[in-house]
Amino acid sequence: MNRPWSLHFRYLIGIITFLALVWFLYYARVAIEPLVIAAFIAYLINPAVTLLTNRAGFSRPAAVNLVYFTTLALWIVTPAALIPVFFNELKDVAQDLLKGLDSAREALSKPVEFAGTTLDLQQLSEGLMHLRPGLSSLEPEQAFLVLETTSLGAVWFIVVVVCTYLFLSKWPSMRQWLLGLPPAAYRAEVEDVYLRVRAVWMGYLRGQLLLMFVVGVVFTIAWVIMGIPGALVLGVIAGLFTLVPDVGPFLAIVLTMAVVLLEGSSWIDLPNFWVMILVLVVYMLLIGVKNFWIRPVIMGRSVHLNEGVVLVGILIATILNGIIGALLVVPVLASALIIINYLLRRILNSNSRALRVPARPILKKLNRN
Repeated sequence: MNRPWSLHFRYLIGIITFLALVWFLYYARVAIEPLVIAAFIAYLINPAVTLLTNRAGFSRPAAVNLVYFTTLALWIVTPAALIPVFFNELKDVAQDLLKGLDSAREALSKPVEFAGTTLDLQQLSEGLMHLRPGLSSLEPEQAFLVLETTSLGAVWFIVVVVCTYLFLSKWPSMRQWLLGLPPAAYRAEVEDVYLRVRAVWMGYLRGQLLLMFVVGVVFTIAWVIMGIPGALVLGVIAGLFTLVPDVGPFLAIVLTMAVVLLEGSSWIDLPNFWVMILVLVVYMLLIGVKNFWIRPVIMGRSVHLNEGVVLVGILIATILNGIIGALLVVPVLASALIIINYLLRRILNSNSRALRVPARPILKKLNRN
């Protein structure tokens, strides 16, 4: 039977915890983001470590080293190999877009007769000229400048790399330490809350994998129907890149547009440029359906949140904190609701048995991994 907290103690703990949390978040606001990134990366690759330890008989340190350094090598080598190719293709796309803009400007510079009315589109033609400087000056150095000005910098990159390894290798002992902080009388409740939060994050991971699969299948089918060369590869890339909001879809569509501009379609009898425009329109429609319907539904059901709450949360988090906010807002929101529910029950001295879950064997199994 749970021992109730006294009224004064409940208020004292609540006020101290709130003030300490506010002070810590303000004081460490610059350092929190790289730590969150490191923890999220460790969370994403931890299932591979668990698989090696449970199925392949690896020890925890051996599995961590294998998974971590393989991931780190892919993390460094893949961008280094793809960036030059990517920007060469992007420059080709930009050159063809320039030619398309010139053709459109020339066509719009002439008055158009429609139903006995003369339409002067000269201003629209002049507006298209403003797009030329951005397309004609596209160089890889600009991309590296953007990365330099928007990234955390070399120091934060090292922090992320080191902390990812620490989170991955030390998490079992860190978990035991955290769960051992509460007094023995309340430790069972805290463990139950932890298991609920862990279930949310595991559900979120399954939801992300399902979303990647759905997006990959949908875009593969769309590109096959349109006769795009390499439809399967481009669909798989679209599915994989959907894990990273905004940046992932942008890279996927640029790569697809480059392929279409060079190869065209196997059956659409149009110039490659117009096929590329058609592909862009289809992509924007499908990605809109994914962002405003499929993603909120899958993520909401995976963490048991309303789809509307998920959609609004993702939009607000994207505006406030960019990619990281969009990635983490769903599980963080669901976890916060679980913790707040527990604290409210304890502060208000409500019956906390509803929080209990029959998961003691699960926790023992986690302790052994």
